[in-house]
Amino acid sequence: MTDELTPETPDEDEQPIKQRKNGLYPGVSDELAENMKSGWADTELRDLQPIEQAPNAARRRAALSARFPGERLVIPAGNLKTRSNDTEYDFRASTEYVYLTGDQTDDSVLVLEPKGDSHEATIYRLPRSNRENGEFWLNGMGELWVGRRHSLSESEALLGAPCKDVRELAATLKEATGPVRVVRGHDAGIEAALTDKVTAERDEELRVYLSEARVVKDAFEIGELQKAVDSTVRGFEDVVKVLDKAEATSERYIEGTFFLRARVEGNDVGYGSICAAGPHATTLHWVRNNGEVRSGDLLLLDAGVETTTLYTADVTRTLPINGRYTDLQRKIYDAVYESQEAGIAAVKPGAAFRDFHDASQRVLAEKLVEWGLLDGPVERVLELGLQRRWTLHGTGHMLGLDVHDCAAARTEAYVNGTLEPGMVLTVEPGLYFQADDLTVPEEYRGIGVRIEDDILVTEDGNRNLSDGLPRRSDEVEAWMAGLLGK
Repeated sequence: MTDELTPETPDEDEQPIKQRKNGLYPGVSDELAENMKSGWADTELRDLQPIEQAPNAARRRAALSARFPGERLVIPAGNLKTRSNDTEYDFRASTEYVYLTGDQTDDSVLVLEPKGDSHEATIYRLPRSNRENGEFWLNGMGELWVGRRHSLSESEALLGAPCKDVRELAATLKEATGPVRVVRGHDAGIEAALTDKVTAERDEELRVYLSEARVVKDAFEIGELQKAVDSTVRGFEDVVKVLDKAEATSERYIEGTFFLRARVEGNDVGYGSICAAGPHATTLHWVRNNGEVRSGDLLLLDAGVETTTLYTADVTRTLPINGRYTDLQRKIYDAVYESQEAGIAAVKPGAAFRDFHDASQRVLAEKLVEWGLLDGPVERVLELGLQRRWTLHGTGHMLGLDVHDCAAARTEAYVNGTLEPGMVLTVEPGLYFQADDLTVPEEYRGIGVRIEDDILVTEDGNRNLSDGLPRRSDEVEAWMAGLLGK
């Protein structure tokens, strides 16, 4: 990473220059400053077409407008976050902003201004870097350093909404009158400008509405989720092909292999990949991925590709590292498979959201009683939740722009709600026998199994978006053998 230049006498009111204390150039001569102002080609992009999600975003803004008539609504994308010193994490725009605009640009803000019976939407963004004051090459966030950004007119063409300079927004909001709501937690500067105009309760109502609006996916979203899943399937295939290299190194080889697919075909991984080999499979969110990969153990791979539009898959398979399950591994795996089958069968329109969880948990409870790990009857086990020592987590969640999508929705609209066509959720039962669990036979200890698929609720039942990956134990073994040429 190189050092940016620093001016001799920066005037913060005129030159938005971000200086580095120990830069190698002490200043900028008048001659160089003048030279850098000219000789640049016109790069304005013309005849741009709207992005694919622009009409969907417009419909979502219209629904939001109808829900909060007469109120100013402020939805920030968020700002860059410092990783260390003067380097930043890769930016990921807020889910609410992406949902309502299709845009992913840092520092941007969507504002819905009341106008008559509806609202006028404006997207506030940074314009092109200023070449007259040297911002484009002297500022560490100037375009010469971090790349070209769209002009405001280009952004209007792409997003299908008026665009203005975001640097003017804070002052405008400070002078705003009337009721205002803001999505909190993404832009401290915007929140500070509204500090005396908003309340936590009213802002939470806005966040809850935007979470519930995403419960039922439209055709565009379902298509994006299928793309994410399809790439994820290919990422799992990539991993199987390099298990020998992972054995020679560590779980990190698995993580890196899947990440390559995510970056080539999408934006990123949708969450930290869980590449849990051996006893690490019993840790639900094992993301350190620094352990050994040993033949004879299981690999629990929980990973998802995030598309360039930020929709993510969430898929888990538990694979025998040497390609064959042992008898005990197969017994536990098949129990989880049977549990998942029961859960998936319960996913249908009109069913309670909880039904698939209850169906899956019943099967696992029955198996634990059958194996002598719990005393029956099964109804007592379920009533007291005794199976949870080894099942641990809920059996699924909504999926979309967030891996745990719609998380701010009201309980009655989510976990206590009813399934509808267009909802997408995971079904992911598991059994986890901790390495130090003295209540189970020694041979069980350190075995963890989870199977997870992404399920679309359809008009007449459901569709498994991730059925490109085998689930049954014998099919998993045959699939792995085919990929390895055995």
